[in-house]
Amino acid sequence: QVQLVESGGGLVQAGGSLRLSCAVSSRSFSSYAMGWFRQAPGKERECVAAINWSGGDTYYADSVKGRFTISRDNAKNTVYLQMDSLKLEDTAVYYCAAAINYGLPYRMPEYFYWGQGTQVTVSS
Repeated sequence: QVQLVESGGGLVQAGGSLRLSCAVSSRSFSSYAMGWFRQAPGKERECVAAINWSGGDTYYADSVKGRFTISRDNAKNTVYLQMDSLKLEDTAVYYCAAAINYGLPYRMPEYFYWGQGTQVTVSS
């Protein structure tokens, strides 16, 4: 069974930084596309960043371009989300997800495995 475990969430002031990590228990990690999604209260879950199997291609939502960076370490079965210049509107539960896909998916139905989520709260 594939498990995804996020860590690194917490409370940070606006303008600050956080780094999320997602450890994946799967021998096939290097063949997965990985995504970071977020869901704020009362809002739909959205993809903020995605990375293809090799790390050579990435996707970012317009709202986080230039502030967030997704990366992966296939030797460690881990994907990261570096979040800089955080804004109040970045407050949400952040989820890591894996897609059995050699492309660069960014829609929820394309992702099969999900983590439990980690809370990110940005304060003023």
